[in-house]
Amino acid sequence: MCLAIPGKILEIDENTALVDFDGIKQNIIIALIQSPEVGKYVIVHAGYAIEMINEEEAMDAINQWKEIAEDQNMELSDIL
Repeated sequence: MCLAIPGKILEIDENTALVDFDGIKQNIIIALIQSPEVGKYVIVHAGYAIEMINEEEAMDAINQWKEIAEDQNMELSDIL
């Protein structure tokens, strides 16, 4: 199964970035996307940013992931 989660770039250090997934922060690899910027949203799969998306799309996806987690009696952090 393939899961991709949106997150917001908080800090960039060469080919890695600290990304916030609705309060859960993780370092991810950003080498696969062009022109990553602090404050922008990315889709992350297996520790790699694979696509940049706008804030509205990111928030919609985060809310959907929260609903999925709630339906399964889980927290969003359990999915990440």
